[in-house]
This record gives sequence, C-alpha cells and structure tokens, in this order.
Amino acid sequence: MSKRKICVVTGTRAEYGLLYWLMKGIQSDSDLELQIIVTGMHLSPEFGLTYKHIEEDGFIINEKVEMLLSSDTTIGITKALGLGTIGFADSLNRLKPDILVLLGDRFEILAAAQAAMIGRIPIAHIHGGEVTYGAYDDSIRHSITKMSYIHFVTTEVHRKRVIRLGEHPSRVYNVGAPGIENILKLPLLSKKQLEQSLGINLEKPVFLITHHPTTLGSNPIEGTKELLEALNHFSEATMIFTKANADDHGRTINYLIGEYVSKDPNRRKLFDSLGQVRYLSLLKYADVIIGNSSSGLIEAPYLETPTVNIGDRQRGRVRPHSVFDCRPEPNEIVNAIKKALHYQFKEEHRYRIFGNGDTSIKILEVLKNIEIGSVAKEFYDGEIV
Repeated sequence: MSKRKICVVTGTRAEYGLLYWLMKGIQSDSDLELQIIVTGMHLSPEFGLTYKHIEEDGFIINEKVEMLLSSDTTIGITKALGLGTIGFADSLNRLKPDILVLLGDRFEILAAAQAAMIGRIPIAHIHGGEVTYGAYDDSIRHSITKMSYIHFVTTEVHRKRVIRLGEHPSRVYNVGAPGIENILKLPLLSKKQLEQSLGINLEKPVFLITHHPTTLGSNPIEGTKELLEALNHFSEATMIFTKANADDHGRTINYLIGEYVSKDPNRRKLFDSLGQVRYLSLLKYADVIIGNSSSGLIEAPYLETPTVNIGDRQRGRVRPHSVFDCRPEPNEIVNAIKKALHYQFKEEHRYRIFGNGDTSIKILEVLKNIEIGSVAKEFYDGEIV
C-alpha cells in the first residue's frame, strides 16, 4: 500500500516553529510521506533566509514558492498573493499530496489554500476559529476554514466557532496550541547560554518586543512611533526586538526600530530571526513581552511571563489574566508595562488554557486515519455539541 502524502506549507519563522513537531512526526511515521513547501519570508535575505534552518533541522524541502515583492504596500501584498497562487498551483500539481497542512492566517497561506481548493486537495487547517479584529488576517483565517476539510483548533471556544461557520463537528478537533508543545519539548537555553548567543547581557528588566503591523484600523507607523516613545521611559531596560512580519508597512516598522536600536546598541538589539529555541528561552527569562504577537497570549503565560498587548491586532482572541491590554498611546503603554512588571503569577490553571502540549500527536493520529473521499462539503446547520 502506498504511503499517504502529507504536504506542509510554511512561510514564516514563527509558523515553522509551530509546525516542527508535527513535521517530525510525519517524517518518522512509516505510513506517511512528508512533503514540504517553503515560501514567503523563509526565502528572503531580508528576513534571514530561514529556509536554511529547516534544512539544518534535517528536513528535505520539496518545493520553494517565491512570492514576496520588494514593496510592502497593499498593492504589493495583493500582487504577492497572486504570484503565490500561481506558484502553489505548479508545486501542488508536481507533488500531488493527499492532504495539505496549513497553519494560521497569513496571505501566503491563503495563496496555498486557493490553489489546493481549486485542485481538489483536502486541506487540514490549524488554528481556525480564532478572532483578531485588528488585522485582515481575521478574514483570511475564516476564508481558509471554509476551504478546509479538516480543522484542528486550540480551544473549545474555537471548535464551536468553526462549527458555527458551517463545518461538520466530526471534522473539527480540539487539539490545543502547537506552541505549547515547543515549550515542553525544546531544550531551552540557560540565561548564560542565551546571553552568549545574543551577544548582550540580560540585565533586568528584560523586555522582549515583537511588534507587527496592524493591517486594519489604526496607522501601524504611528503605532510604532508611540511604542518607541513609551519605551524611552525605561532607559535602564535591556530591549530585544524581533523584526516585523512582511505585511503592509512591515519594512517601515523595521526601519524605525533599527534607528531606535542604533541609539543604544549596548542595551538594545534587533534580530531578523531568533529561531524557536532562542525566542522561547528569551521569553522565559524576559520580565515582560511587549507588542502585539500571539505568542504573548499563548506561549508567554505558560512560561509565566506577563504580556503587554498593544492595540487591536489580537483583539478578540482568548487570553489569560496575565495579559495587559492597552491602546497604542505612550501613557497607556507605560502604565501597562509598569503593571506587568509587578504582576505575580499564582494559580497555574488560570494561564494554561491552550492544551497540554500533545498537539502534534493528536493531529498525526487524525492525518493517518481519517477517511477522505470527495472534498465536497455541505453546510452544517445542526446542533453544536
């Protein structure tokens, strides 16, 4: 009997980190064949050519889909989406996978979903049913849900939301968040090892700052300026920045952060990509994570690091009590940081709301055994149980 071919698409460093253990599981399973398509920021020198990290981890990349343009305007992103759809059509035609695994809500993943849907390739989607009102990722995520056949969600709230979108309950699985699995399985660095790797002394307080464009609503450039103004109130802090995603205005945000970092290189650093081990290790030792990354809502609470979540990018997501929300205004950001620095974690179960760290095992079991005939679906109007 031929092996079931499972194709995984990844376009960013963060997304690959979330898919790592699932990819390892598929790779080592004698009944499955792993196929990998890389795209987006993985192939960009500007973002560190992170496809090389995937190869260093022992994976074989089957296809590379170039789609990023030098422009980060809305027109540039739209054109990149079109290029990606063309590229994925060719790659999927060559690989002919039995199931395509997609994670999240980025425009690169939408391009892959469109090509797979037209090619009648069953899509297994991870992290569906979530809500982020401040970014067009929200619409992308729900669109991918409607194009997908299998759904792997992170909480019961998200499971019910996917069903309300018309997906049959028998194909919606609550498996927890894959980011939690990284925390439990990856060998994180000691503080000394981390300092040597980063080339900076982690003198308290340590701020990890991950700030991405808000693609709907407020001006992302002004929001970045407000954040940097607020950070000036903490001149004694060690600040580690990671680059923004390749979304609208992402390059301008990175330029502004680079200028800010250059004014105090002894206490401030900007990295193209930290990689999963360094990022999670830094998240563990940081006194607070600041910005608008989902890692502040999902991974940070498990590592008992408080979060200052700025603006609307993550508005609507389920979050634990260790997350301090604020508007992108200097005074509000400063006050939220001060509150976070004094926050005390107490009852563990209040923060660990995204599963037990066995996500890839649960997903792998479904990918191996689910019966797939026609990918045609009927809209489910039945009871949500």
